[in-house]
Amino acid sequence: MPNSRLILIIFYCFFILFLSCNQHKTPDTNDEKNTTIHSEEIKDTIRKVVLIPEKNNIEKKLEEMGLVKILDSIPEIIVELKYASNDNFIGFDFYGELINAYSQPECLEKLKNAYYILQEKLPGYTFIIYDAVRSIESQQLMWDSIKVPEKNKFWYVADPQKGSIHNYGMALDLTIADENGIPLDMGTKFDYFGELAFPDKTDYFYKNGELNKDQYENRNLLMSIMKNAGFIVSKTEWWHYNASSLNDAKNKYKIFSIND
Repeated sequence: MPNSRLILIIFYCFFILFLSCNQHKTPDTNDEKNTTIHSEEIKDTIRKVVLIPEKNNIEKKLEEMGLVKILDSIPEIIVELKYASNDNFIGFDFYGELINAYSQPECLEKLKNAYYILQEKLPGYTFIIYDAVRSIESQQLMWDSIKVPEKNKFWYVADPQKGSIHNYGMALDLTIADENGIPLDMGTKFDYFGELAFPDKTDYFYKNGELNKDQYENRNLLMSIMKNAGFIVSKTEWWHYNASSLNDAKNKYKIFSIND
């Protein structure tokens, strides 16, 4: 690694540490996700140095690792990778070249089952994929940027020291869209930090009026379809589904690192 690039990475790490040590306000865990504010200079450093090295064909690397492009098998699905856009809780694109959703073939087969079930229930509806495989470098950035009490971080973002199942291509973040490609109302937006997004509290929030009937039914529809297709529902995010346990993923697959 060139010395200049190493210096920039060290600078980034110290910058994140500085921000972490200077957070005076602790947000309520029911607030939506918010992040530290990255200057344009720091954003550029992250994009070019830490996360997206030059001349690194990320998607080609994923295919060499055995992962598959979901749209090649299910072209009817909509892919809107949130972290490949500015519409995410960090506030800028940090996926760079990665613009397609990739997963392990095992995960794709379960998604095919889910799509088939959805078509039986609501012909013409589809899924919108917000995230699939994710690099460990992106995982670290998300972990460093999140502004919730330290003890609650793992509720929403997996500790990069332990790894996320997204890093192995065995998890999907998604929702259901109608015939016009419009996402169904699930009661919160994607990447909402707070208990209102907890799947196991769906009944509670419906009974107390924080979720209306449509939101309640839409969320239960999504969770039911994904469960029946063999996915594991997240405890804290209605949009997150695992195709296996993290331990199984670690035993079967290699972690995705763009710098390896």
